[in-house]
Amino acid sequence: MGNPKAFLTIHRQEAGYRPIHDRIHDFGEVEQTLNANDRRTQASRCMDCGVPFCHWACPLGNKPPEWNDALCRGDYELAYRLLNSTNDFPEFTGRVCPALCEKACVLNLVEHEPTTNREDEAAITEMAFHENYVRTEHPERNGRRVCVVGAGPAGLVAANRLNLAGYSVTVFDRNEAAGGLLRYGIPNFKLNKAIIDRRLEVMHGEGVEFRCGVEIDVNKLPDGFDAYVIATGTPTARDLKVPGRELRGVYFALDMLAQQNRVLAGMEFNKDQAVSARGKDVLVIGGGDTGSDCIGTAHRQGCRSVTQIEIMPMPPAGPDDPQNPWPAFPRTLKTTSSHEEGCTRRWNVNTLEFLGKDGRLTGVKVQEIEWKPNPEGGRPLMVPAGKPEVIKADMALLAMGFLKPELPKVADNVVFAGDAASGASLVVRAMASGRDAAAKIDNMLRGAR
Repeated sequence: MGNPKAFLTIHRQEAGYRPIHDRIHDFGEVEQTLNANDRRTQASRCMDCGVPFCHWACPLGNKPPEWNDALCRGDYELAYRLLNSTNDFPEFTGRVCPALCEKACVLNLVEHEPTTNREDEAAITEMAFHENYVRTEHPERNGRRVCVVGAGPAGLVAANRLNLAGYSVTVFDRNEAAGGLLRYGIPNFKLNKAIIDRRLEVMHGEGVEFRCGVEIDVNKLPDGFDAYVIATGTPTARDLKVPGRELRGVYFALDMLAQQNRVLAGMEFNKDQAVSARGKDVLVIGGGDTGSDCIGTAHRQGCRSVTQIEIMPMPPAGPDDPQNPWPAFPRTLKTTSSHEEGCTRRWNVNTLEFLGKDGRLTGVKVQEIEWKPNPEGGRPLMVPAGKPEVIKADMALLAMGFLKPELPKVADNVVFAGDAASGASLVVRAMASGRDAAAKIDNMLRGAR
């Protein structure tokens, strides 16, 4: 390591966020960056721990000790080569990954100050693009063609890997542009879409063909391909079927998030189509990352107030989680940049009914609940713990996750990847699944030669 004792004297330093009064007025990325010297200093904290649990925790098998050492020494090109050897698109995970590696860092166990792997990853990749270390490859073609259905993180990784292995790859996506969840589910203030376009330009230059705005029936896949990757994600959001669900003002979270990203891309929507929080009291139902993204988007659209409710109990404040001890990922209370911008947060709250007047939402009837052990075992029992109350709301956003799709029976040359195979999960896990799908198809087609 560059300095195996640096962690003894150097504390963790995060780049932090732009000031709240500044960032809530635009959709620019909220996260700031350290200068090059401070970034190298942070990389030097990666100690010679012997057993790198960061590598174990990362679904992609990233190797932070290796590329942090290169970064510490100022060798950005080597750092990028090491990083890119396991991670096709570190510019994505460097922005939106929850950094499983950091929670498994030895320094997180002993000091609760893990190495800044995620920020280091983003900085390495930005320097790589700036210095033209990201080269366009021109692989020799092997005569085989592969179809990838879905241009989200799993599909893009599968396409990238197969293309570099010599296959002619065509990617189909039903949306007007590639990116999937990265483009239409994650707000620009977390991931600027120019970052996606930059990588797509590299892939296009390397020979990947993209056909967007094309709906593919997975039961009737297009002819002319030797193998197929189905990476269509989890398109069906979990609904909340309570009285009043039909009222205007009740939306799925992605109705808002996807439309806002399209607006920023130049699309226009009329007044009846617009899903806007401007001047409204907003209730977000669901306590996960998607709900957090709705909070940040609502603020930027000019909402009056935001409340977020979650049916499950409030997680422990941390930093330790007795139920998931190190090196497992702790399920502790998470406060995002969006929460910092202003939000009333409540837990153990069940939604009973959407209330309205003249067909429009005016409030949501809720009730505090408790979870008690089920005497018969299995899922705990939800019991009322308070009287019903009404939360004033002109807009309610359902951010309760997505349903795992039912997979049809397919031929042996068809492989499912990402959320389509596993159900909704992390971007980094979808990318790892796309890589595995590419390897499976490569092994299969090589054996068929």
